[in-house]
Order: sequence, then C-alpha cells, then structure tokens
Amino acid sequence: MAHELERQLAALPRAEIARASLEANGKLIVCRDLREGIAVANRIAPEHLELCVDNPFDYLGEIQNAGSVFLGRYNPEPMGDYFAGPNHTLPTMGTARFYSPLSVDDFVKKSQFSYYTRDALARDYRKVSLFARKEGLDAHARAVDIRFEGGEA
Repeated sequence: MAHELERQLAALPRAEIARASLEANGKLIVCRDLREGIAVANRIAPEHLELCVDNPFDYLGEIQNAGSVFLGRYNPEPMGDYFAGPNHTLPTMGTARFYSPLSVDDFVKKSQFSYYTRDALARDYRKVSLFARKEGLDAHARAVDIRFEGGEA
C-alpha cells in the first residue's frame, strides 16, 4: 500500500503539496479485514469514506461516523465534490462523530413541544426542583414548586 501511495504521489503535478499534506495530516492504516476497517473508520469519523467493495449496501448499517460515504468501486470521492449531487459542506476533523453534513434540515425551523398533566408534574416536580437548586437556578425551582404550594401535591 505504501508503495502504491508513493507511486500515485509521484504522478501528481503538485506532488510536494500532496506529500506535505499527507505527512502533516495523513496516516496509512492497514486492517485485518473490512469489519476492522469499518470499526477504525467509525472511530476516525472521516469527512469522506470510500467503501470500495462489490457489495457496499451490505455494510451500510455498520457505518456510523462519516461525513459523506461513497459506495462501490466506481464512485470515487471527486464524484461527490463535482458531479453526483450530495452536499459538500461536511463535518471535518472527526466531527462526523457528532455532526452531520449540511442538509435541507438545517434551513427548516423546528420547535419542540412538551406537555405535563397535573398528576405527572406532581409525581416529578420535587426531582426537577432539586436539579434546578443544585444548578443554582432557584427561580427554575420556584417555577415548579409554586404550582404545589400549600400542600396541594
């Protein structure tokens, strides 16, 4: 693998720039098998992941942390950069462990809703009040406690 990487570098017009980038940011990792490779990829959480196998769809459930995944032997990463259509604003530097690529969801305003009945709040309010007080947020605790002042709970 190292020999092939060196051969490919030597053929590039900007070989020294690519070599410097690989030396500063790259690592050649040899795995025992594909499953170990996927496990390593999930830990690294790469911006781009090429799954260059004949049956890439068999492994989709195992890939958890990658910005953009290129499936199959005939889908190199530049397809996503220039032609295939997926977004190219991707999580970098391992942040694919907790961020997703930019998507239409990022441009949709959403709200979340919650609802408690009196009985449900009566069951939980002391715990919530305790959490709030431990955080030093006495007004939060009072917002819960005040609903049951006078021994109504």
